[in-house]
Amino acid sequence: MYDKIKHTGCIMEEYLVSAPPYLDYSWLMERLKNYASPRSKITQLIAKGDIVRIKKGLYLPGPLYNKSYSKLVLANLIYGPSYVSLEYALSYYGMIPERVDCITSVTNKRNKYFETSVGAFSYIYMPDKIYPLGITLKVNDHDSFFLATKEKALCDMIYREKNLTTQKDIHLYLTQDLRIEEEDLVSLDKDLIYRITSVYKKHVLNRFYHYCKKMHMR
Repeated sequence: MYDKIKHTGCIMEEYLVSAPPYLDYSWLMERLKNYASPRSKITQLIAKGDIVRIKKGLYLPGPLYNKSYSKLVLANLIYGPSYVSLEYALSYYGMIPERVDCITSVTNKRNKYFETSVGAFSYIYMPDKIYPLGITLKVNDHDSFFLATKEKALCDMIYREKNLTTQKDIHLYLTQDLRIEEEDLVSLDKDLIYRITSVYKKHVLNRFYHYCKKMHMR
C-alpha cells in the first residue's frame, strides 16, 4: 500500500505526487488495488480534495499537488472523438472580441453538454463525412489536443446557420454578429476553405467560399 507524505502541514497521497495531470478510473484502481474497497477510497479522495472529479471515470489531482492542466485537453478527454471548434476556437485565434467561457467542440456523436467543477464543455454533432477535414493537433510541452483551424471553425459555425441566403448576409454575420475584422477574413486560407466546403456540400458554405474569394481580390 502507498505511503502518505507531509507537505506544508498537509498529508499527501504519495502516488498522486508523481501522477499525470489527467487521471482515469483504471489508473486510480491500479494504484488503489490493495485497499479493501478501492471505490470507497476514490470517494474519500474526492471528499478530501485529493482528486477532483470532472466526470465519471475522469479526474484531476487536487490543487495541493500543483499539477497544471489544460481545459482544451480536457475537452478532448471528456467526450470524444471531438475537437475544439466554433466560438471557443475563434476566440482562441483572437478572431472574435468576446471572451468565451464554455469550451465548444464538435463531435461525430450526439450533442452533449457537461457542467464540471472546472467549467462548462459543449459538444455539437457533425456528420462523419465532414468531421475530420481541417483539424490540427496542437502539441504543448506535456500534452496535446485537437483543434479546428480558423477556416474549419468558421465553416462549422456557418454550417449551422439557416438564414445566410446571400453573400451580404454572410458578410453581416461575420463582421457584425461575430465582429470579425475584415483583415482577419482576408488572411484566411481560401484553398483550405474550398477543400472543406467541397466536402460539406451545403449551399451556404459555397457562398462563404465565394465570399472569401471576393475578399482576397480586394
